[in-house]
Amino acid sequence: MCRIARLACSLARALCGSLFDRDSRRHRIIGLCACVFVLDAGAVSAFDFEDSLMKRRQQGILTGMPFMTHVSSRSFIDDTGRKIQLAKTPRRIVSLAPSITETLFAIGAGGLVAGVTEFCDFPPEASSKPKVGYANPNVETLVALQPDLILAPREFLKPDLLASLDHLHIPTFLLEARAVEHIFSHIQTIGKMVERQAEAAALVMELRQHIAVITQRVREADPVRVLYVLNSEPLITVGPGSFIDQLIGLAGGANIAAKSEAPYPRLSMETVLSEDPEVLIFPVGLAEGISEQEQQSWQRWSGLSAIKHTRVHRISADLLNRPGPRIGQGLEQLAAILHPSPSEPAASGRP
Repeated sequence: MCRIARLACSLARALCGSLFDRDSRRHRIIGLCACVFVLDAGAVSAFDFEDSLMKRRQQGILTGMPFMTHVSSRSFIDDTGRKIQLAKTPRRIVSLAPSITETLFAIGAGGLVAGVTEFCDFPPEASSKPKVGYANPNVETLVALQPDLILAPREFLKPDLLASLDHLHIPTFLLEARAVEHIFSHIQTIGKMVERQAEAAALVMELRQHIAVITQRVREADPVRVLYVLNSEPLITVGPGSFIDQLIGLAGGANIAAKSEAPYPRLSMETVLSEDPEVLIFPVGLAEGISEQEQQSWQRWSGLSAIKHTRVHRISADLLNRPGPRIGQGLEQLAAILHPSPSEPAASGRP
């Protein structure tokens, strides 16, 4: 082994003698690297090392970069397992979800937003951004915005569109929040992408503290049976594997769809009547939510505890349905509905 090491060092000195001044510090560093290289990877010959080193030198000359310099891209793995690389900070970002748009603005990167969906209405500055489709955006419209990064929810970007964007070498990063912790992770990842790590970390810390205060307040309360109505006909609610199901638990509720096997299951009225929710909650908002007519249709189920005790409430869909930086406000509304202060009536949750 010593003989191999001496050979490596001799080779390094010979190579460096032709590339650098023999007494330079860089000469000594490269000699040491050569020794370590051969000792750790004995299967690689000294001649392979010399060939590799010279190829890198030639590469450096062709690119205008020193041959010992590595140009490394920042790599990110999205929620589908796809890997993208960003060689530089994105300057034109298209956001395909309101929660993503809110996150970018919340960490001070609103100026990088080049396009948003028609539902991206917060903060108010987002409404002035160029619009693209939501569930089925047009590839030509996206390309026309010249994005160097597209951030999109996993469920709305179709495989054919994704393939087209990959073919055009437009980095596309897909997000799916199945738990509250995923929301925090997304904020931090986006912060890293746009060089706003400190702002993202501060936002996540603020959210954690806000949520901790709320959960502490309801910790001793008895869980309340809840049905969260995303759609009435067919009846669609939230189940395990959705961040809203987790928020219901954090707010001191017991989701009647907790036994479902899907994050957004369909329920039969037989199941609802059997589980007998004590509280019905309807998300409402300008962009999405349950209409007044749908809400009134539930009054015919007079046997439900929620109807008998008039515990039917509205909550802001923008706050609770969007997995973004306002999720703490949504949780606060939800907790106030499920466990109102003894001195106050149950919160209506009207936005």
